[in-house]
Amino acid sequence: MWKKLFYVVLGLAAVTVFTLVLLAQKPTPLHITYGMSFNTPYARELGLNWRETYDAILDDLQVRHLRLAAHWPMIEPMPGVYNFEELDYQVERAEAVGAEVVLAVGRRLPRWPECHVPRWAADLERSERQAAQLRYMEQVIERYKRSPAVTVWQIENEPFLEVFAYEHCGELDVAFLEKEIALAHELDPTRLVLVTDSGNLGTWHGAYQRGDMFGTSVYVHFWNPELGQFRTILPPFAYRVKDNFMQMVYGNKPSVLIELSAEPWLLEPVVDVPLEVQFTRMNLEKFEDILTYARKTRFEQQYLWGAEWWYWLKLQGRDEMWERGKQLFMKDEQESNRI
Repeated sequence: MWKKLFYVVLGLAAVTVFTLVLLAQKPTPLHITYGMSFNTPYARELGLNWRETYDAILDDLQVRHLRLAAHWPMIEPMPGVYNFEELDYQVERAEAVGAEVVLAVGRRLPRWPECHVPRWAADLERSERQAAQLRYMEQVIERYKRSPAVTVWQIENEPFLEVFAYEHCGELDVAFLEKEIALAHELDPTRLVLVTDSGNLGTWHGAYQRGDMFGTSVYVHFWNPELGQFRTILPPFAYRVKDNFMQMVYGNKPSVLIELSAEPWLLEPVVDVPLEVQFTRMNLEKFEDILTYARKTRFEQQYLWGAEWWYWLKLQGRDEMWERGKQLFMKDEQESNRI
């Protein structure tokens, strides 16, 4: 009996390994297209002039693929009063340099506290807040759907990652998420809708099946008070396995690394943390490790995360991260022109 059980277990193990090897197959891209997220509220948190920072990302780093965010409090600071000054500038500048933009809309968008709600809407009943949110989203989509720079609508940011920032976001209302996606399709049927999920913690099922396009985050280096610094235990091929499995279940869709973190993992505001501490958590050596890890996932599009911090460092006299970014995007542009 034990011998029979041994062979059964051995057979199952062999099938599992064979399946993983098959699912891990993904062609190595001839060229990786790099992009960058930019976040106006985060630039302000760092004490930066957001226009100057954004212009430097376009003109000095030469970024030509962007992820921008239409944070609800920024767009609608008062009920029915819309402010498009920041986003108009960003989209128009992207148009001027021929950049492409993934424009994120919704309540849960990049940067802490994850869910961004105007003060006037915070105490509304859920149904009233959701109705107000759809109105704000309609304003954003209608305004920018004619822009040649905007190529993709991102609806919410990692909406299925409920364990993170639960105190700010609460439970996910899946039916409402589907309403948001339907609204984007209705208002602009010409563009793909991107839905994202965490690479480290997400299952990808909920996001992958609902979007026309899927995006995932990649965090390689972490820090917390209990464990200190640690590196992800997830191997790069796990991203290929998950992506191929999702394709088998839900059909082939474009997939991107939408959030490749290249900034320090901090619990306090950056400006309150000594530079030497910041550089223990993110530095050139870790940045190179992150780029190598991401290349091994074999995703063709990879959007970095942290340019505002790089620029802030540059103003502090530490420009090594910024200069490495310039090299990366310059090489990206040169390789793109050769293809």
